[in-house]
Amino acid sequence: MRTGKISESVLKRSVLQKIDVHRQEVISGAGVGTDCAVLSFGDGYDMALSTAPVTAPVSDIGVYAIPAALNNVAAAGAEPVGVMLSVLFPEGVEEAQLRHMIEQMRDLCRAGNVQIIGGHTEVIPAIAQPVVTVTGVGKKAAARVMQGVGPDQDIVVSKWIGLEGTVRLARERRRELSARYPARMLDEAAAYDRYLSVIPEAATAVKSGVCGMHDVSKGGIFAALWELAERAGVGLKIDLKKIPVKQETIEICEFFALNPYELLSGGCLLMTAQNGDALAAALEQEDIPAVCIGRTTDGNDRVIFNDDEKRYLDKPKADQIYSVRNHKENQ
Repeated sequence: MRTGKISESVLKRSVLQKIDVHRQEVISGAGVGTDCAVLSFGDGYDMALSTAPVTAPVSDIGVYAIPAALNNVAAAGAEPVGVMLSVLFPEGVEEAQLRHMIEQMRDLCRAGNVQIIGGHTEVIPAIAQPVVTVTGVGKKAAARVMQGVGPDQDIVVSKWIGLEGTVRLARERRRELSARYPARMLDEAAAYDRYLSVIPEAATAVKSGVCGMHDVSKGGIFAALWELAERAGVGLKIDLKKIPVKQETIEICEFFALNPYELLSGGCLLMTAQNGDALAAALEQEDIPAVCIGRTTDGNDRVIFNDDEKRYLDKPKADQIYSVRNHKENQ
């Protein structure tokens, strides 16, 4: 199979079709475009759960791991309350590196009032770099149910696409990038980790007429749009020029010949609403950049317009960041 998330057809054929136990407590379970499970035990609150695996250099892995899971919980309309950690280290990792990673995670959790509630840590010889899997846990009032994604809704995007990919490349491939770009630009790009949480915009959106939300992550905005439409059974009309992207992201993508619309985009939240301009305005009032990029439709076509040019959205591809990593490994 290809590098990255398994394809939609393989997921349906070899994973989802094999799940044959269904509990009444499970309100939302495994499915295409479903990043968070929601359980109800009849006590007035539902529990939201999401698991996200992350691979990265040990010095930065904590920065990416916590938002990866908690963003999915927030996108389900829940308040994140805890995380469980599974930490697998390759041989040779020092205790000081473990301590640094946990301190990173602690600081991120502290900022969001989220508790580290357990997990497992192990050193194993079978891996070449750390693998951290975070399970985020959240709660939501059972009575607070979003309408859900449907046709004829505006599509709103928060902040900018490609943020997480930009951070990773600016940090992990700085030496190569320094041959073309000034240190000031790379420092700014590396500091975009301050934008990787979508908890603030999700909380604001829930209070501001949002119908549905989807965290933009692996595969970039194109993958997120496809997953949102596939799960809801709607079509799309998207204005490519309205999709927000930082200049630093464009420059770094040009350097590595990457498509920014298919680049790791943690920190960006996809939302639908009956009045997208009002939702964007509510987010802007909280100093969260947001813009309406298109609408859902009642058809099957998922169309992206670039001025007079028209193209159809493809099924999600492997994230662009893997092509950079694979190129480095093959050198």
